[in-house]
Amino acid sequence: MAADPGRQRLSTGDDDRPGRALLLAAGLLWTLPNTLAGLCAGLAGMAAGARPRLDRDALALVFHRWPWGPGGAMTLGNVILHTGERLDVRCTTYVHRAGLCRDPEVLLRDHERAHVLQYMVLGPLFLPLYLLCGGISVRNRFERAADRYARSGQGWWPWPCEPVPTDGRTP
Repeated sequence: MAADPGRQRLSTGDDDRPGRALLLAAGLLWTLPNTLAGLCAGLAGMAAGARPRLDRDALALVFHRWPWGPGGAMTLGNVILHTGERLDVRCTTYVHRAGLCRDPEVLLRDHERAHVLQYMVLGPLFLPLYLLCGGISVRNRFERAADRYARSGQGWWPWPCEPVPTDGRTP
């Protein structure tokens, strides 16, 4: 994937070379099966009030007010299913929420953008790898990488991954 060195994300600005546009298109196509699953879930949510909006910064179609789930957001390919009104809200990191360390809050949009980038590189391999790495948990390297990216603007790729910080506690 072509990445903006300052944010380690795909760049879609006017200064892009044709190669970057080709990589972006390849990533969109490679994760299309995941995106289609997200579109189906988003369309089902529209019957219960979800509203779609294209978010170019997140490289995704976001379904806001998605009616199911405990809150927050979930990414499937280039689709983000979000239970709230806006993605530019602050949220806690997984390690902070688990009580393992104190992290500053991060922007939910940045966390979900990291998952979009991960999907675009791994395509149909993303979900099996994500589940093998622990699913939705602080131990999952995909979640820690997304938190790292949201916190620092760098490091959305889940390998290598630093150990789970514990502040002396058992994770």
